[in-house]
Amino acid sequence: MLLLASPLSLSFPSPSNLHFPIPSFFPRPSLQFPLPSSTFHTTPLRLHNHTLSCSLSSSSSVEQSASLSQMQNSLLYSRAYWVSESVIAWNVDVGNGSCYLLASKDASLSTANCEIQGEDLKIKLEEDRAGLPANVVEKFPHIRGFRAFKVPPTSDVKSLLKSQLAVVIYDSDAKCRNCTGLQLPGVLDELFSYNGPLGALFSEDSVSLYLWAPTAQAVHAYIYKDPSGDDPIEIVPLEEEHGVWRTKGPKSWEGCYYVYEVCVYHPSTLRVEKCYANDPYARGLSSDGKRTFLLNLDSDELKPDGWDNLANEKPILHSFSDISIYEMHIRDFSVNDISVQPEFRGGYLAFTLVDSAGVLHLKKLSSAGITHVHLLPTFQFAGVDDQKENWRFVDTSILESLPPDSDQQQALITAIQNFDGYNWGYNPVLWGVPKGSYATNPNGPYRTIEFRKMVQALNHTGLCIVLDTVYNHLQGSGPFDEHSVLDKIVPGYYLRRNADGFIEHSTCMNNTASEHFMVERFILDDLVHWAVNYKIDGFRFDLMGHIMKSTMVKAKNALHCLTKEKDGVDGSSIYIYGEGWDFGEVAKNGRGINASQFNLSGTQIGSFNDRIRDAILGGSPFGHPLQQGFLTGLLLQPNGHDHGTEANAKSMLAASMENIQIGMAANLQDFVLTNSKGEEVKGSEVLTHDGTPVAYASCPIETINYVSAHDNETLFDIVSLKTPMDITVAERCRINHLATSVIALSQGIPFFHSGDEILRSKSLDRDSYNSGDWFNRLDFTYNSNNWGVGLPPQEKNEKNWPLIKPRLSDPSFKPQKIDILATVDNFLNLLRIRYSSPLFRLRTANAIQQRVRFHNTGPSLVYGVIVMSIEDGHDGFPGLSQLDPIYSFIVVVVNVSPKEVSFVSPSLQSRSLRLHPLQVISSDDLVKSSKYEASSGCFVVPQRTTAVFVEPRKMEREKEMNEHEKKIHCLWHLIVIINFPSYGKPLYELKMRIEIGPYRNPQTEE
Repeated sequence: MLLLASPLSLSFPSPSNLHFPIPSFFPRPSLQFPLPSSTFHTTPLRLHNHTLSCSLSSSSSVEQSASLSQMQNSLLYSRAYWVSESVIAWNVDVGNGSCYLLASKDASLSTANCEIQGEDLKIKLEEDRAGLPANVVEKFPHIRGFRAFKVPPTSDVKSLLKSQLAVVIYDSDAKCRNCTGLQLPGVLDELFSYNGPLGALFSEDSVSLYLWAPTAQAVHAYIYKDPSGDDPIEIVPLEEEHGVWRTKGPKSWEGCYYVYEVCVYHPSTLRVEKCYANDPYARGLSSDGKRTFLLNLDSDELKPDGWDNLANEKPILHSFSDISIYEMHIRDFSVNDISVQPEFRGGYLAFTLVDSAGVLHLKKLSSAGITHVHLLPTFQFAGVDDQKENWRFVDTSILESLPPDSDQQQALITAIQNFDGYNWGYNPVLWGVPKGSYATNPNGPYRTIEFRKMVQALNHTGLCIVLDTVYNHLQGSGPFDEHSVLDKIVPGYYLRRNADGFIEHSTCMNNTASEHFMVERFILDDLVHWAVNYKIDGFRFDLMGHIMKSTMVKAKNALHCLTKEKDGVDGSSIYIYGEGWDFGEVAKNGRGINASQFNLSGTQIGSFNDRIRDAILGGSPFGHPLQQGFLTGLLLQPNGHDHGTEANAKSMLAASMENIQIGMAANLQDFVLTNSKGEEVKGSEVLTHDGTPVAYASCPIETINYVSAHDNETLFDIVSLKTPMDITVAERCRINHLATSVIALSQGIPFFHSGDEILRSKSLDRDSYNSGDWFNRLDFTYNSNNWGVGLPPQEKNEKNWPLIKPRLSDPSFKPQKIDILATVDNFLNLLRIRYSSPLFRLRTANAIQQRVRFHNTGPSLVYGVIVMSIEDGHDGFPGLSQLDPIYSFIVVVVNVSPKEVSFVSPSLQSRSLRLHPLQVISSDDLVKSSKYEASSGCFVVPQRTTAVFVEPRKMEREKEMNEHEKKIHCLWHLIVIINFPSYGKPLYELKMRIEIGPYRNPQTEE
């Protein structure tokens, strides 16, 4: 916050009066914006906010003072848009006045007494009564109604763009009536869009640097031998050609470090600034993040053994429908794992071990069916110092000695939370560099080598890798922020601006603008970089709805064009998905057609299905924490929260069941379901509580079904919060498992948060992004789920402390090791069941519409029970094609009731259904008691149980087998199921031939 001082005119020193030392660090001169005299009070000026207000008191007329105040501040705004070489858009009425474009190369424009002065050039603009061209309105829909002003064709536009610019309206008496700065992305895109090389390029005898900076007045590269300290060994001027600055240096630069000095006008300070920045296309960094490391990613020295052949060793993926995703934070995975050597804990190399607790757990998940590990941000982000020697710690013995509901743990953790080694990483600085804090050495090439070793190790474990990308915002902005990069190089271009010219912050940070050509290009280049140079298998897009749909489609196409022969990777197997939330300035296509859930239909790009999450758990992450849902006791086991009348609770539960059933059918828009009124409706006709259609997908891979992720409470925590306090911990554990079962057995792509399968708790922390290792602990030895480690951090949780405290203090809430082990076992069985039949992973919308049915529907539905069937065809018979060689029909019954349920379905009578072989031999005694009676079509399913019934093929032969032969047959099925996954190789190969089918006597062949 800056204070305005008076009484001085609004003027700024020229760059020659400012001192800019050689950048061993980034200088940050203080700034003042003085206002003129009169009787103004000194007033706070928040430059980073969207509004700027000045209170005033004057003996002259209020109108005159307000007009003067507006004039003095007008250059701080950029309310006009230079949208093409010949058109400036401005939402003003010139009337009988005249409009001019003013330019000042050294940023000397100033206003005083209704006059503007300091310009080098003054160009008259004529209004175009035809309005803005259609292509401009399409690119910038938010300025649809603005007036168009024509720039004379003789203007040297490219040179003008390097100056401070303003548009001014003069009255007939030559007084300045209105003026403002300009937003330049439109004209920059038209004149300087560029598809050539950027960043550092290496050849046999040279290193070349390319920087896109069309508004810069001068650019120098400071070359350093070491990552810190010392003077530069060279200061090299770059030459500009069509907005791209370039230079060519000797091969000896490889392995050195560099910083760009960019002399450029910056609208946030109204000055020409010398900005010191890393290369936006950096591939390596110094440990302090202030110098770019000249790293040749093609060097053999940076490749682990076998790296170039990894594309041929990756897990095989036949269809995106075969994907199951497991979300994990790199540091969480191993920082508390004592089976990992200390220098590897919390970093890339922990994944390269063969027998650590965490790696053994991943092997279990992989062998059961998980195909992809989604890693939270791994690029260079702010919030964690890469130099570990600077980290601060809390003595865990002190934390462990405190009561489970104490507020002291969070006080100790939050006191150091900005100085420890923990952060989720959603505060990007440089997208193309691996995060240094996860490497054993953040300097030199170690980040790259160790990251590649991690990728290779996970692939060899049978797991593909998804990177969490955060292209929707950046941590830093302005000319002096140490985390600012792009806004130093082309100020005002990369970050999305509001109508006043200030940066949009709807993502909680500096929003980027993928609707601008070079922002989109940067995103596409970065994705290809990670796919080719690190052989990444998928990308998750944070706040994807803030990115344009066209950018996402181009991203998918760019990745799918990659080939093993040309690029060393099979791009057709790279899957992309993200958060399709529609809010902020981009909502309802406010900045163009954005990548929201509904807009992405037909693209085969996945988006998270929050409908199934909210229906299963109840409410939403932004609603009352005690609001119950399908699984947490709505109607069937109330928790005391006011859900209205019984009729209202029934209506809510019926709606939740419909939303879940649509989700289990991959959230398809055209899937037909019978609703609770007995009406047949499409998924797009089923509405949420606010009237939004539930379904948005056109094919199954466009839906990511989930109940928990890194955001909000963990699954076990939210279950513990929403269920009645008097139920047992065993019941809560069972509900946890029920939630994952719905996701695991749904069509679409299942997504699980790391720890869903081990009852993970964060002590009810709803936003643990900066809560340290203490609240984010994972224990793959299964000894503890981390429940009751203190009240969660005050900042995000204090209002819920009265609800949280009695739960944490009650020892009966805490699961024991036996509970965790049972949950792991049940979760692995769920995955094995999913991959025991392709019917759980149907690949097209038509297949789902033809084969999937829900039976407990209509006015007489049984509350709390979902019954889904999946039908297969038979070879040689008309109708459905045969997909599954083992099962011809599957029924899934989900009973969330606290009581056993009997459900009769005439349409499911006379079938040869039996409990799934994996559930027959399950350690879960309750599920083993599930029954089906063919004569009546009656299913009996115990309380809080998901039972899967299957109809094996060739039942006539099996009926003649004796009980002993049936057990053998079941065992053969089990072995086949474990090794059945079609996404790739099993973890262990069985060295024998297995014949699928009924038992044969080896002597009689019968």
